[in-house]
Amino acid sequence: MPRVFCGIDWASDHHDVALIDQDGALLAKLRIDDNPAGLARLLNLLAEHGDTHDTLIPVAIETSHGLLVACLRSTGRPVYAINPLAAARYRDRYALTRKKSDHLDAKVLANILRTDIAEHRQLPADSELAQAITVLARAQQDAVWDRVQAGNRLRSHLREYFPGFLPVFAHFREGIASPVVRTLLAAAPTPTEAAQLSRTQLRGLLKKAGRQREIGPEVERLHHLLREPQMQQPPLVEQAMGAKARALLRQFDAACASADELEAATISSFEAHPDAEIITSFPGLGSLTGARVLAELGDDRSRFADARAVKAYAGAAPITRASGKKTTVLARHVKNQRLAAVGYLWAFAALTASPGARAHYDRRRAGEEHHTAAQRNLFNRMLGCLHHCLTKHILYDETTAFPTPPQRSAAIAA
Repeated sequence: MPRVFCGIDWASDHHDVALIDQDGALLAKLRIDDNPAGLARLLNLLAEHGDTHDTLIPVAIETSHGLLVACLRSTGRPVYAINPLAAARYRDRYALTRKKSDHLDAKVLANILRTDIAEHRQLPADSELAQAITVLARAQQDAVWDRVQAGNRLRSHLREYFPGFLPVFAHFREGIASPVVRTLLAAAPTPTEAAQLSRTQLRGLLKKAGRQREIGPEVERLHHLLREPQMQQPPLVEQAMGAKARALLRQFDAACASADELEAATISSFEAHPDAEIITSFPGLGSLTGARVLAELGDDRSRFADARAVKAYAGAAPITRASGKKTTVLARHVKNQRLAAVGYLWAFAALTASPGARAHYDRRRAGEEHHTAAQRNLFNRMLGCLHHCLTKHILYDETTAFPTPPQRSAAIAA
């Protein structure tokens, strides 16, 4: 058990530090700048109070990101990221008047480790490659969400003055993100301009967008769609809305390019990780979704005590509330939202990639579970298998994950 505990209340340009002993007495307090000199002052203060390579002083801070956290983790010391809501609850124990200051917050964080260090999880000791994958996978997911948002804004704007363009991208699998759609809209952002496009111009736009096959039928389809009668805004208003569409399209193009670039970088880093082969051996997990799973779980095997901890972290395990004779089983809402999001995609893709997963889902549905609950249960099952495979360093095996039920085996033998 450590004898000294450190709490850091961080800010954008400075940080308040408090050191307390195992009895709760304040040993030292310090305000440091967010620069190398400030970090050196912090490390010297820790060394003055017994911080050595063998007995590193644990640190509590309200964030898991930033250069300060990265530098503290590089020293090998345990760093605990305390949820700000939890820290606010602890503050009431030390300040009944509800006063608040940076120094008090740092002291509260140190006291959290002194009294309840076993109730909080320190930041995992992931490898450098795993941390890089986390940065890339989360950035790519953010870029995808930005792309969806930008596409929705553009689609909503088109509906106000150019509804005849909407059937154009309904034909493409990528929807409004299709290169053909974006190239066509950039060339003719208004109904008047689109109706004036000749077949020769449409053919050139399709080739510019990278279309190589079935250009002729597509030219005829677009030529017919863009000339269908439709309601239009007044000419000056239409031109103004076309200019706005071009601006929205530039934002959309940037979001699409960012998502594609980050996807390539994420997949490249993920495939270099030793756990990639195990993760992608699971049905429904490709390189990109596998990278998102690895980004949230990490590669520190001591992070989760067992499979139940992984399932709770992902939100796949339900919560049971019991009071007297009443017991209620509810879905878990406090979870890693990114892991839960990729879990939905994983479970959905596994339905067609794994006969066992499909049979498991069908059994849950036959038990009158809703689609979302059945998928969440399948995700829960697959997470348990993934934890086992990563721990034992073995590939996924369908017959082990979903053994054939005895009655079905007898029927097959007959």
